[in-house]
Amino acid sequence: MTVSTDTTHDGLAQAQTVTEEQIFAAHEGGKLRVELTDPLEDRRDLSIAYTPGVAQVSRAIAKDPALAKTHTWAARLVAVVSDGTAVLGLGDIGASASLPVMEGKSALFKRFAGLDSIPIVLDTTDPDEIVETLVRIAPSFGAVNLEDISAPRCFEVERRLIEALDIPVMHDDQHGTAIVVLAALTNALKVVGKELEDVRVVISGAGSAGIAVAEILLASGVHDLIVIDSKGALHTERDDIRHMKFDMAQRSNPRGVSGGTEAALQGADVFIGVSSSQVPEAHVAEMAEGAIVFALSNPDPEIAPEAARRHAAVVATGRSDFPNQINNVLAFPGVFRGALDAGARRITTEMKLAAARAIADLVPEPEAELIVPNPFTPGVAEAVAAAVISAVEPGE
Repeated sequence: MTVSTDTTHDGLAQAQTVTEEQIFAAHEGGKLRVELTDPLEDRRDLSIAYTPGVAQVSRAIAKDPALAKTHTWAARLVAVVSDGTAVLGLGDIGASASLPVMEGKSALFKRFAGLDSIPIVLDTTDPDEIVETLVRIAPSFGAVNLEDISAPRCFEVERRLIEALDIPVMHDDQHGTAIVVLAALTNALKVVGKELEDVRVVISGAGSAGIAVAEILLASGVHDLIVIDSKGALHTERDDIRHMKFDMAQRSNPRGVSGGTEAALQGADVFIGVSSSQVPEAHVAEMAEGAIVFALSNPDPEIAPEAARRHAAVVATGRSDFPNQINNVLAFPGVFRGALDAGARRITTEMKLAAARAIADLVPEPEAELIVPNPFTPGVAEAVAAAVISAVEPGE
């Protein structure tokens, strides 16, 4: 078995073959380890790092808990947490099987933002148990990155943790995706000469990513937005939707469009796919001139990029072997680093919008095949972190 990864040349992705043997060899023993910040070579070092020296620090923290932020690693440690119910495109594979993905996420935190993180997989899918567990172990870390938790439970878990904890919490499948989509769309619209406030947007997928993308686009000024689930467009006349979907139906689809992609894509300017549902090429062909297609399902996009390009001016996917990869790694390392550097208690909508603007600005002259930076472009996380810090309001 072989898979494709990518190298880059002038910002464009190029396929490169990786064998199954190489993949398993790289994961053997895991992808993470703990390293010392100071030497531990003799009895003197031992007396400082552990007993008796450590007792002085513990006593001081007991008297002044704020010292834990400066004299432990907790304040800059991210917990990467999953219950294994919505892992990549694999679905509900359980806690143990999700651990390699969480280790990979921690590796990205370290590589791109210099942040330490710990993968935590929970052998429960009960929101009460997930929230209780994280609340009880919260003194051990400074932020929570929720990952691969299925909808609609992910909305409840994130909301309750934000309310219960005094540290940044973000479900990256929702908000990391939304931030990078907004950045990519900002630059794609520059390519086709359209304005965010004027375009018709269709989002296929009403799960965690779809709802979050819709939320950030509405906050950015999009007026005509339709979200489609497996039964068609969300609208207020449907009696089979509840919770987040019903709330979104009340704030979107101003023209009351019903039906699926065939009806919704008539004259649409933008299609954003964040589901596994395939979209017929004939439906994309009915989009407006200068259309934009983000087919982000992985590994199989909602429409093949080659087919989409026959009708759209700008095409992006979630894959690394095509141009314009919409990759969360452009967002989450810098977002968490900025939030932690600023001492923020929450990751707000304003901080997410600022992150999206920073990512878009890293491509000052966007082209059809270059609307977002490469993840390895120097300074991405730093630029995002700086933007997030600038958007933090006092008391947040």
